[in-house]
Amino acid sequence: MSANLMDRWRSLAGPEAESLGRDLITRYGEPHRRYHTADHLEAVLAHIDTLAENASAPDLVRLAAWFHDAVYDPRRGDNEERSARLAERMLPEMGLPAAAVATVARLVRLTLTHDPAPDDVDGAVLCDADLAILAAPPEIYSAYAAAVRQEYSFVPDDAFRAGRAAVLRSLLDLPTIFRIADLEAAARANIHAELERL
Repeated sequence: MSANLMDRWRSLAGPEAESLGRDLITRYGEPHRRYHTADHLEAVLAHIDTLAENASAPDLVRLAAWFHDAVYDPRRGDNEERSARLAERMLPEMGLPAAAVATVARLVRLTLTHDPAPDDVDGAVLCDADLAILAAPPEIYSAYAAAVRQEYSFVPDDAFRAGRAAVLRSLLDLPTIFRIADLEAAARANIHAELERL
């Protein structure tokens, strides 16, 4: 279990919520995960730290990051919804007010489309942080794409290529992939290169 992640959780949620943090970290360590792991969570949290001054409620964005892939089964299409519901069940146990719980759940659900409203600064921070891997150097991007393929190893190659291409094209169809972070050009170059490889 990542000591760094546990320390981050304690500073965010307090020591009384330690068991919840351990449960979340365990979820990110499930054996079927290859990309949606604790490393991904740590990277998202680090990007949120970089973008936090743009958020209206940065700690709620951080809580949403903790929950955004808490439920991850590549055989299902409702992971974001199930992750949001998990947040709605677990966060009240921390004493989080209902409005804050609703905000976290809304942000988690937003990671399905990564298309926040123009005035949704918290959504923009979370989505930019979640998608930052798209702008990684080409070798890191290639490792990410390979890890995603491993998570979908049960899908035949032709079906995977078609599904992955549809996901990538949906990102390219967004007016902008990133609302705050200056990562647009690198991300679009990586996505176009992956589409060519597919």
